[in-house]
Amino acid sequence: MNILTRGLYALTLIILFQTHLFAEYLYKDEIIHNPKFSEEVEALGSELYKKTGITLRLVILRELPNGENIVVYEKNLLKQFNQPTVLLTFTEMNKQVDILANDESLYKYFDKKGILSPVASKVQAFLMGVMYAKNWNDFKDIMTHSDGSILPLLGGKAKKGEITGKYSAAMFNGYLDIAQQIARSKNVKLENDFGDTNQTTLFFVKLLFYGFVLYGIIMYIRRIVYKRRHKNEHYKKW
Repeated sequence: MNILTRGLYALTLIILFQTHLFAEYLYKDEIIHNPKFSEEVEALGSELYKKTGITLRLVILRELPNGENIVVYEKNLLKQFNQPTVLLTFTEMNKQVDILANDESLYKYFDKKGILSPVASKVQAFLMGVMYAKNWNDFKDIMTHSDGSILPLLGGKAKKGEITGKYSAAMFNGYLDIAQQIARSKNVKLENDFGDTNQTTLFFVKLLFYGFVLYGIIMYIRRIVYKRRHKNEHYKKW
């Protein structure tokens, strides 16, 4: 084996090793392809597994294969894993996000409905409940499962060329949220939990939402005042 052949062989082994190393917890990524994003997911997922015995895998797809249902896709994927595993799956073209575990007992460690909630705060949840809840039970459910960490970010507008950044922020935020909830439930501390990164991100989402609400209230009040001031100013033109 000459030097060139040995060099190519060594390079191939390195690439294969790195691919395996960085595909454990970011199990599939068809969109983002950001080394920093991969490293952060791997560091967090690795620590979570070591301290809790639960594997949290992130799957990012361009589109579900063969028009498959996202839950069916996740169930088939989970068949590959023997250890307790939670999947966080996002598919761009199908516009779907889901969380699925291979053991029902795992759901007690995190709030699936809350993480996948489209609302980012209790105030927003209250307004959504008032407008859309069909009964008291619906209202309580909306209020209980709020503080969503994925959909509020995915639903935000992004400038051209920043779509991938929006996806990575939303999915890492959700991944971090699940990891933190599992860790708290297991009474362990994660060193790679990035502090309050997810809360800081959602703060700006909430701030934007409250800004729209406040603007709407102000415009409504101005409209009422305007009508009252001009209700006696109507006259017939000759």
